[in-house]
Amino acid sequence: MRPEQVEQLARQLLAGELSLEAFTQQVARPGIADVGQAQVDLDRPNRCGFPEVVYAPGKSVEVMEKIFQALLERQTEVLATRVSPEQAAQLLTRFPQGRYNEIGRVLRIPPPQPTPKPPGPQGRVVVVTAGTTDLPVAEEARETALWTGAEAILIQDVGVAGPHRLLAHLDTLRSADCIVVVAGMEGALPGVVGGHVPCPVIAVPTSVGYGASFGGVAALLSMLNSCAANVVVVNIDAGFKGGYVAGLIAQKLAHARAGSSAPSPSSLSEQKTSAHS
Repeated sequence: MRPEQVEQLARQLLAGELSLEAFTQQVARPGIADVGQAQVDLDRPNRCGFPEVVYAPGKSVEVMEKIFQALLERQTEVLATRVSPEQAAQLLTRFPQGRYNEIGRVLRIPPPQPTPKPPGPQGRVVVVTAGTTDLPVAEEARETALWTGAEAILIQDVGVAGPHRLLAHLDTLRSADCIVVVAGMEGALPGVVGGHVPCPVIAVPTSVGYGASFGGVAALLSMLNSCAANVVVVNIDAGFKGGYVAGLIAQKLAHARAGSSAPSPSSLSEQKTSAHS
Protein backbone atom coordinates (compact mmCIF):
# COMPACT_ATOMS: atom_id res chain seq x y z
CA MET A 1 0.00 0.00 0.00
CA ARG A 2 1.33 3.42 -0.97
CA PRO A 3 1.96 6.09 1.73
CA GLU A 4 -0.82 8.35 0.45
CA GLN A 5 -3.28 5.47 0.72
CA VAL A 6 -2.26 4.81 4.33
CA GLU A 7 -2.59 8.53 5.05
CA GLN A 8 -6.10 8.60 3.62
CA LEU A 9 -7.14 5.64 5.76
CA ALA A 10 -5.60 7.28 8.83
CA ARG A 11 -7.59 10.46 8.20
CA GLN A 12 -10.77 8.39 7.92
CA LEU A 13 -9.89 6.66 11.18
CA LEU A 14 -9.30 9.96 13.00
CA ALA A 15 -12.51 11.40 11.61
CA GLY A 16 -14.48 8.42 12.87
CA GLU A 17 -15.36 7.33 9.34
CA LEU A 18 -13.44 4.06 9.68
CA SER A 19 -13.27 1.65 12.59
CA LEU A 20 -9.96 0.60 14.08
CA GLU A 21 -10.62 -2.98 12.98
CA ALA A 22 -11.31 -1.94 9.38
CA PHE A 23 -8.22 0.28 9.37
CA THR A 24 -6.03 -2.56 10.62
CA GLN A 25 -7.43 -5.02 8.12
CA GLN A 26 -6.85 -2.73 5.16
CA VAL A 27 -3.34 -1.67 6.16
CA ALA A 28 -2.30 -5.26 6.86
CA ARG A 29 -3.94 -6.60 3.73
CA PRO A 30 -1.42 -8.74 1.83
CA GLY A 31 -0.22 -7.72 -1.62
CA ILE A 32 -0.43 -11.28 -2.90
CA ALA A 33 -3.43 -13.57 -3.26
CA ASP A 34 -2.46 -17.24 -3.08
CA VAL A 35 -5.07 -19.08 -5.15
CA GLY A 36 -3.23 -22.39 -5.24
CA GLN A 37 -1.66 -22.63 -8.68
CA ALA A 38 -1.08 -18.88 -8.95
CA GLN A 39 0.24 -16.06 -6.80
CA VAL A 40 -1.80 -13.04 -7.88
CA ASP A 41 0.15 -9.79 -7.62
CA LEU A 42 -2.38 -7.43 -6.03
CA ASP A 43 0.17 -4.68 -5.43
CA ARG A 44 1.11 -4.22 -9.08
CA PRO A 45 -1.21 -1.23 -9.67
CA ASN A 46 0.63 0.66 -6.94
CA ARG A 47 4.03 -0.08 -8.47
CA CYS A 48 3.31 -0.07 -12.19
CA GLY A 49 0.04 1.78 -12.70
CA PHE A 50 -1.92 -1.17 -14.05
CA PRO A 51 -2.94 -4.51 -12.52
CA GLU A 52 -1.65 -7.94 -13.37
CA VAL A 53 -2.84 -9.30 -16.71
CA VAL A 54 -3.79 -12.95 -17.12
CA TYR A 55 -2.24 -15.00 -19.94
CA ALA A 56 -4.78 -17.76 -20.54
CA PRO A 57 -2.90 -20.54 -22.42
CA GLY A 58 -1.94 -23.37 -20.10
CA LYS A 59 -4.37 -22.30 -17.37
CA SER A 60 -7.50 -24.21 -16.48
CA VAL A 61 -10.82 -22.41 -16.27
CA GLU A 62 -10.93 -23.18 -12.55
CA VAL A 63 -7.59 -21.47 -11.93
CA MET A 64 -8.57 -18.45 -14.01
CA GLU A 65 -11.82 -18.14 -12.06
CA LYS A 66 -9.84 -17.89 -8.82
CA ILE A 67 -7.43 -15.34 -10.30
CA PHE A 68 -10.28 -13.24 -11.68
CA GLN A 69 -12.11 -13.31 -8.36
CA ALA A 70 -9.01 -12.16 -6.48
CA LEU A 71 -8.62 -9.22 -8.86
CA LEU A 72 -12.30 -8.29 -8.84
CA GLU A 73 -12.35 -8.26 -5.04
CA ARG A 74 -9.82 -5.43 -5.30
CA GLN A 75 -12.15 -3.57 -7.69
CA THR A 76 -9.75 -4.27 -10.55
CA GLU A 77 -10.89 -4.67 -14.14
CA VAL A 78 -9.73 -8.05 -15.39
CA LEU A 79 -7.84 -8.35 -18.66
CA ALA A 80 -7.07 -11.83 -19.95
CA THR A 81 -5.31 -12.46 -23.25
CA ARG A 82 -5.19 -15.43 -25.64
CA VAL A 83 -8.43 -16.78 -24.21
CA SER A 84 -9.85 -19.58 -26.36
CA PRO A 85 -13.55 -19.53 -27.29
CA GLU A 86 -14.04 -22.65 -25.17
CA GLN A 87 -12.44 -21.02 -22.13
CA ALA A 88 -14.43 -17.82 -22.70
CA ALA A 89 -17.75 -19.65 -22.90
CA GLN A 90 -17.20 -21.22 -19.49
CA LEU A 91 -15.81 -18.07 -17.89
CA LEU A 92 -18.69 -15.90 -19.11
CA THR A 93 -21.09 -18.27 -17.39
CA ARG A 94 -19.29 -17.49 -14.13
CA PHE A 95 -18.73 -13.79 -14.94
CA PRO A 96 -21.67 -12.72 -17.13
CA GLN A 97 -20.66 -9.05 -16.89
CA GLY A 98 -17.54 -9.83 -18.93
CA ARG A 99 -17.03 -9.13 -22.62
CA TYR A 100 -15.12 -11.40 -24.99
CA ASN A 101 -13.46 -10.21 -28.18
CA GLU A 102 -13.36 -13.41 -30.20
CA ILE A 103 -11.10 -12.00 -32.92
CA GLY A 104 -8.48 -10.73 -30.48
CA ARG A 105 -9.11 -13.57 -27.98
CA VAL A 106 -9.32 -11.01 -25.17
CA LEU A 107 -11.64 -11.21 -22.17
CA ARG A 108 -12.34 -8.14 -20.04
CA ILE A 109 -14.42 -8.14 -16.85
CA PRO A 110 -15.35 -4.87 -15.11
CA PRO A 111 -15.19 -4.75 -11.31
CA PRO A 112 -18.43 -4.85 -9.29
CA GLN A 113 -18.06 -1.22 -8.21
CA PRO A 114 -15.90 0.57 -10.79
CA THR A 115 -14.28 3.83 -9.79
CA PRO A 116 -16.00 6.75 -11.59
CA LYS A 117 -13.96 7.83 -14.57
CA PRO A 118 -12.27 11.19 -13.89
CA PRO A 119 -12.94 14.11 -16.22
CA GLY A 120 -10.39 15.05 -18.83
CA PRO A 121 -8.62 13.26 -21.65
CA GLN A 122 -7.14 9.81 -21.23
CA GLY A 123 -5.00 9.92 -24.35
CA ARG A 124 -5.46 8.55 -27.84
CA VAL A 125 -3.98 5.40 -29.34
CA VAL A 126 -4.36 4.51 -33.00
CA VAL A 127 -3.90 0.87 -34.00
CA VAL A 128 -3.06 0.25 -37.67
CA THR A 129 -2.98 -3.03 -39.57
CA ALA A 130 -1.14 -3.71 -42.79
CA GLY A 131 -3.56 -6.46 -43.82
CA THR A 132 -6.80 -8.04 -42.74
CA THR A 133 -4.94 -11.14 -41.55
CA ASP A 134 -3.15 -9.00 -38.96
CA LEU A 135 -6.46 -8.17 -37.28
CA PRO A 136 -6.31 -10.69 -34.39
CA VAL A 137 -3.05 -9.17 -33.12
CA ALA A 138 -4.38 -5.65 -33.72
CA GLU A 139 -7.55 -6.38 -31.76
CA GLU A 140 -5.45 -7.63 -28.85
CA ALA A 141 -3.57 -4.32 -28.95
CA ARG A 142 -6.75 -2.26 -29.21
CA GLU A 143 -8.49 -4.03 -26.33
CA THR A 144 -5.41 -3.62 -24.17
CA ALA A 145 -5.18 0.10 -24.93
CA LEU A 146 -8.86 0.50 -24.03
CA TRP A 147 -8.23 -1.37 -20.78
CA THR A 148 -5.53 1.16 -19.86
CA GLY A 149 -8.11 3.93 -20.17
CA ALA A 150 -7.00 5.35 -23.51
CA GLU A 151 -9.19 6.02 -26.50
CA ALA A 152 -8.32 3.43 -29.14
CA ILE A 153 -9.03 3.83 -32.86
CA LEU A 154 -8.53 1.02 -35.39
CA ILE A 155 -7.42 1.60 -38.99
CA GLN A 156 -7.46 -1.60 -41.03
CA ASP A 157 -5.81 -2.89 -44.19
CA VAL A 158 -3.57 0.03 -45.22
CA GLY A 159 -0.40 -1.88 -46.10
CA VAL A 160 2.34 -0.73 -48.44
CA ALA A 161 0.92 -2.59 -51.45
CA GLY A 162 -1.63 0.25 -51.63
CA PRO A 163 0.08 3.27 -50.04
CA HIS A 164 -2.71 5.68 -51.00
CA ARG A 165 -4.94 3.93 -48.45
CA LEU A 166 -2.70 5.09 -45.61
CA LEU A 167 -2.64 8.69 -46.80
CA ALA A 168 -6.41 8.89 -46.47
CA HIS A 169 -5.99 8.50 -42.68
CA LEU A 170 -3.20 11.00 -42.05
CA ASP A 171 -5.35 13.34 -39.95
CA THR A 172 -6.30 10.52 -37.60
CA LEU A 173 -2.72 9.27 -37.40
CA ARG A 174 -1.38 12.73 -36.59
CA SER A 175 -3.94 13.14 -33.80
CA ALA A 176 -2.56 10.13 -31.91
CA ASP A 177 -0.42 10.19 -28.79
CA CYS A 178 0.99 6.83 -29.80
CA ILE A 179 0.47 4.52 -32.77
CA VAL A 180 0.63 0.74 -32.82
CA VAL A 181 1.37 -0.65 -36.29
CA VAL A 182 0.71 -4.35 -36.80
CA ALA A 183 2.22 -5.95 -39.90
CA GLY A 184 3.50 -9.25 -41.22
CA MET A 185 5.10 -10.16 -44.56
CA GLU A 186 8.08 -7.78 -45.04
CA GLY A 187 7.00 -5.55 -42.13
CA ALA A 188 7.53 -2.26 -43.96
CA LEU A 189 4.47 -0.36 -42.76
CA PRO A 190 5.73 0.95 -39.37
CA GLY A 191 8.58 2.85 -41.02
CA VAL A 192 6.19 4.41 -43.51
CA VAL A 193 3.82 5.47 -40.73
CA GLY A 194 6.73 6.75 -38.67
CA GLY A 195 7.78 9.03 -41.49
CA HIS A 196 4.41 10.81 -41.39
CA VAL A 197 3.76 11.40 -37.67
CA PRO A 198 5.33 13.24 -34.69
CA CYS A 199 4.64 10.56 -32.07
CA PRO A 200 6.04 7.19 -30.99
CA VAL A 201 5.23 4.28 -33.29
CA ILE A 202 5.21 0.82 -31.73
CA ALA A 203 5.78 -1.83 -34.38
CA VAL A 204 4.27 -5.27 -33.82
CA PRO A 205 5.50 -7.90 -36.28
CA THR A 206 3.09 -10.74 -36.96
CA SER A 207 3.65 -14.30 -38.07
CA VAL A 208 1.60 -13.67 -41.22
CA GLY A 209 3.42 -14.53 -44.45
CA TYR A 210 4.82 -17.21 -46.70
CA GLY A 211 7.87 -19.43 -46.19
CA ALA A 212 10.70 -16.90 -46.08
CA SER A 213 8.80 -14.76 -43.58
CA PHE A 214 10.01 -17.35 -41.04
CA GLY A 215 6.95 -16.98 -38.83
CA GLY A 216 7.39 -13.24 -38.39
CA VAL A 217 11.18 -13.11 -38.08
CA ALA A 218 11.50 -11.32 -41.43
CA ALA A 219 9.06 -8.61 -40.33
CA LEU A 220 10.78 -8.35 -36.94
CA LEU A 221 14.21 -7.80 -38.48
CA SER A 222 12.83 -5.29 -40.97
CA MET A 223 11.17 -3.28 -38.20
CA LEU A 224 14.30 -3.37 -36.04
CA ASN A 225 16.19 -1.85 -38.97
CA SER A 226 13.63 0.88 -39.66
CA CYS A 227 15.14 4.19 -40.72
CA ALA A 228 12.29 6.07 -39.02
CA ALA A 229 13.69 7.24 -35.68
CA ASN A 230 10.35 7.15 -33.85
CA VAL A 231 9.76 3.42 -34.43
CA VAL A 232 10.32 0.89 -31.65
CA VAL A 233 9.56 -2.81 -31.85
CA VAL A 234 8.00 -5.47 -29.62
CA ASN A 235 7.90 -9.24 -29.99
CA ILE A 236 6.22 -11.20 -32.77
CA ASP A 237 2.40 -11.25 -32.42
CA ALA A 238 2.71 -9.28 -29.14
CA GLY A 239 -0.38 -7.14 -29.55
CA PHE A 240 -0.79 -6.98 -25.79
CA LYS A 241 2.65 -5.48 -25.27
CA GLY A 242 2.12 -2.91 -28.01
CA GLY A 243 -1.26 -1.85 -26.63
CA TYR A 244 -0.03 -1.72 -23.05
CA VAL A 245 2.95 0.53 -23.74
CA ALA A 246 0.92 2.72 -26.09
CA GLY A 247 -1.75 3.18 -23.43
CA LEU A 248 0.85 4.11 -20.84
CA ILE A 249 2.40 6.71 -23.17
CA ALA A 250 -1.01 8.12 -24.09
CA GLN A 251 -2.05 8.61 -20.48
CA LYS A 252 1.19 10.33 -19.55
CA LEU A 253 0.84 12.75 -22.46
CA ALA A 254 -2.82 13.39 -21.70
CA HIS A 255 -1.96 14.40 -18.14
CA ALA A 256 0.85 16.62 -19.38
CA ARG A 257 -1.54 18.41 -21.75
CA ALA A 258 -4.00 18.89 -18.93
CA GLY A 259 -1.29 20.73 -17.01
CA SER A 260 -1.10 18.24 -14.18
CA SER A 261 2.01 16.52 -12.96
CA ALA A 262 2.65 12.98 -14.09
CA PRO A 263 0.09 10.74 -12.37
CA SER A 264 1.25 8.34 -9.72
CA PRO A 265 0.90 4.61 -10.40
CA SER A 266 -1.97 4.40 -7.93
CA SER A 267 -3.90 7.20 -9.64
CA LEU A 268 -3.41 5.53 -13.01
CA SER A 269 -4.82 2.36 -11.52
CA GLU A 270 -7.88 4.17 -10.17
CA GLN A 271 -8.56 5.66 -13.61
CA LYS A 272 -8.13 2.31 -15.31
CA THR A 273 -10.76 0.49 -13.28
CA SER A 274 -13.49 2.28 -15.22
CA ALA A 275 -11.83 2.01 -18.61
CA HIS A 276 -13.94 -0.81 -20.07
CA SER A 277 -16.13 -0.16 -23.08
